[in-house]
Amino acid sequence: MPEKKVVELLVSGGQANAGPPLGPALGPLGVNTMAVVNKINELTRDYAGMKVPVKVTVDIETKSFEVAIGTPTSSALIVSELKIEKGSGTPNRNKVGRVTRAQLEEIARVKMPDLNAVDIEGAMKIIAGTARSAGIEIVD
Repeated sequence: MPEKKVVELLVSGGQANAGPPLGPALGPLGVNTMAVVNKINELTRDYAGMKVPVKVTVDIETKSFEVAIGTPTSSALIVSELKIEKGSGTPNRNKVGRVTRAQLEEIARVKMPDLNAVDIEGAMKIIAGTARSAGIEIVD
């Protein structure tokens, strides 16, 4: 059975490069780093500007690799949906935006496979909690 090494990273969508953290993690494995970078950028292009979890599985013997991407963090999806720069530093005092139930549902549907929720209502509650902690009001 061939030995496989898994490297998990958080990269900016469509902007991976051979520098840290990718280069130093993949270099010792002997895999073509630029081929991995190009594949990651191709797969994460839709998530431009967001941090995306990426898992690179390298076969040590054949130097072949597989790239799997996850969904961006809930906070990144919320910030992107509201088109704001970032959440509030003091969420209990300064509100930076408003999110509707329809927007919460849309974000929850994207994030659902990664959440520990039984149904979409539970997923929406998780996303709403993330939004509140970022200083975003939930409106109907």
